[in-house]
Amino acid sequence: MSSLVETIAFIFGLVALGYAAGWFGLLKQQTGDALSDFAVSVAVPLLLFRTMAGADFGGSLPLGLWVSYFTAVAVTWLAGHLVIVHAFGREKRAAVVGGLASSFSNLVLLGIPFMLGVYGQPGFEVLSLIVSIHLPIMIGTSILLFGWLGEGEEARGLAGAAADFARSLASSPLIIGIAAGLLWRAAGIGMPSLMERLVDALADVAGPVALFAMGLGLRRYGITGNVRPALAVAGLKLFLMPGIALVMAKLMGLPPMSAKVVVAAASLPSGVNPYLIAMRFGTGQAISSNAMSLGTAAAVLTTAFWLAVAQWVIG
Repeated sequence: MSSLVETIAFIFGLVALGYAAGWFGLLKQQTGDALSDFAVSVAVPLLLFRTMAGADFGGSLPLGLWVSYFTAVAVTWLAGHLVIVHAFGREKRAAVVGGLASSFSNLVLLGIPFMLGVYGQPGFEVLSLIVSIHLPIMIGTSILLFGWLGEGEEARGLAGAAADFARSLASSPLIIGIAAGLLWRAAGIGMPSLMERLVDALADVAGPVALFAMGLGLRRYGITGNVRPALAVAGLKLFLMPGIALVMAKLMGLPPMSAKVVVAAASLPSGVNPYLIAMRFGTGQAISSNAMSLGTAAAVLTTAFWLAVAQWVIG
């Protein structure tokens, strides 16, 4: 247990160091943007490529894994939506952002180094299967809900938003890295030693750079207004979603590693994408930004709690 605590402290410590570097003015915000771009556009895609190219996931789709995780997503999203509408009296478009922020885990910048640190390569391979469909499902659903609930110009703008999403998805380095790795494995081609060294050199720094960049990036968002709704959203994200994921993992009979990764992934705080969606549609910006900042700070303790619960229940 002491090694687990140290690992969690190390992971969130890198986030804290990035935040402190921005707080004390050691690094400019532009530096954080550049580090995030490097992590998301180069290092993490190469890490995903290497994993997909070399891992053995078995011959069938991981339906039990996906059902477990995305059932937790769906229930928590609905809960977040209802809380924003009925408890705080916000309109339904803002509630879409609240639902998304309640159920969108930071699986890339935080989740990937977290799984590598806690569960090693086997845990990361399981997480990669969730990552491979996570972004398309979450962002695609958000766009559809905004189109359904929108009126006038916003409703007519659904086609444009969907087209923008499709273009960004097709050009996403993360999706390209996953697809390229799957194609490479299907082709059965061995990786030349020079290529392997180049990929390893960049992929191996993905975790620390992503965590540091995430901390530096948190300085941009801060906490501004709408704190009570954001606290409710963060609470759903950090407690309801991992609880449902744990129940579903047991019901689906997932193997121990897969079950623990599902719970750990569900316990992670919200990432930046709900805020980007909020900016795109002009509503819920403070809720999503605050939920990310507050949730990330609280996750140091809550994620450790859920890892301990998962270990006790699953073994």
